[in-house]
Amino acid sequence: MYKISELYDLDHTLAKEYLAKFEYPWQALSGIKDLILELGKNLGEDYVEVKEHVWVHKSANVFESAYLGAPCIIGPETEVRHCAFVRGSALVGANCVVGNSVELKNCILFDNVETPHYNYVGDSILGYHSHLGAGGITSNLKSARDNIILRRKDENYNVVEEFETGLRKIGAFMGDYVEVGCNSVLCPGTIIGPHTNVYPLSRVRGQIAANSIFKDDSHVTLKD
Repeated sequence: MYKISELYDLDHTLAKEYLAKFEYPWQALSGIKDLILELGKNLGEDYVEVKEHVWVHKSANVFESAYLGAPCIIGPETEVRHCAFVRGSALVGANCVVGNSVELKNCILFDNVETPHYNYVGDSILGYHSHLGAGGITSNLKSARDNIILRRKDENYNVVEEFETGLRKIGAFMGDYVEVGCNSVLCPGTIIGPHTNVYPLSRVRGQIAANSIFKDDSHVTLKD
């Protein structure tokens, strides 16, 4: 199973020191709220606390119709567009796009992340320069509503690793430079390795290899 150090370049987030404490990305989810509250105390004069526990960089562009729930941090040169809904516990990096009707909840967006149109990102971590296409969502709750168990399978679909997370809600972990096509669903606990592309209209489960192209469950090819 991919570790944090294999998915992300930690130099591209304010959560660098926090994430470095953990081996696997889902281990970091439960502390995101407290992390943001702690970071907010020392952001400096380039950030404005527009309301209690909501910090926005002076260079960010937040549309009037967007809602920013506490706690959250909106980084430099980031654009939060029309009717975006930041429910809270969202750490958004520099040069990001949080687009029209996008909802963020308990998540970390590294620098240069794009969630531009009708996306839901909950209980997730999106890596540097990753992009979630229009309508793409991170599904974070199983229909059975029980705790999520993460499994990695080999090419013959045999389980080779299994992790009891103890969490009911886990979204997805997109590595650096991941591209997810429009209207794709990332099932609870999905992990996508860096530099991987996912076709539009995909349902993605489990762990997807880095530097690959995901067409469907049976067709995942490594890039040349």
